Amino acid sequence: MTDLLIPITLLAFIFAVVAFFYASVGLGGGSSYTALLAVFGASTMTIPLVSLTLNILVTTFGSFVFLLHGHARLRLIVPFIISSIPMAYLGGMLHLPKRIFYVLLLVSLCVAAARIYFPDTSRPVHLDKSRKILLAIGSGAILGLIAGITGIGGGIYLVPLIILLGLGNAKEAAACGAFFIWVNSVSGLLARIQYNEVDLVPYLPLVIAVVLGGMAGTLMGAGRFKVRTMQQILGSILIVAILLLGKKIVMFA
Repeated sequence: MTDLLIPITLLAFIFAVVAFFYASVGLGGGSSYTALLAVFGASTMTIPLVSLTLNILVTTFGSFVFLLHGHARLRLIVPFIISSIPMAYLGGMLHLPKRIFYVLLLVSLCVAAARIYFPDTSRPVHLDKSRKILLAIGSGAILGLIAGITGIGGGIYLVPLIILLGLGNAKEAAACGAFFIWVNSVSGLLARIQYNEVDLVPYLPLVIAVVLGGMAGTLMGAGRFKVRTMQQILGSILIVAILLLGKKIVMFA
């Protein structure tokens, strides 16, 4: 049995639709999975475990494709992951009070929605190499910690940051984003499994739904959907989740 407010089969259908839209524009979907689990009553211990697992499943294929096409650059992603991996593990060890967890999740979702509706069109900042590396290490640590605590991989924040810093082009940034989500999710999930006792078997329908929806979105998305339209649909999903989660936080007040 799950601790959800709706049948697991209904949530699985919703997750399949969300995964379809996210995969159609090359994203993993961790932000929406986390938000929906919170809205529909999953516990704060269960949410990161399920979301991190789903992140790994979705981004494994994406990371492989980017690597196969030569878009992944090890020198670009290393400064971010050397700090994010241990911090994601630390985040996975933490047990935050429910209200604090929800507030942190709400802030993360608001930033994610803002990234979708207000894409940064700024020109790359001009920093010397050492400062860019330090900024990459610092931001990697913050995003890794958030990933371990909430289950949001951080790719939606990392991709525009890479472009803003002038570290790589759009495809290289996307490749780094997919790999960044993957390593953080693995690190955070290892800590969650080690320090939490949660039975994920009842959530298996969500795993199947995300895999099927993600595969369909990947196959259908590339040439048949306008990226901006799909992003706005995803943003709408996040906004609804933000409003419902905000209501839940107020009820805890």
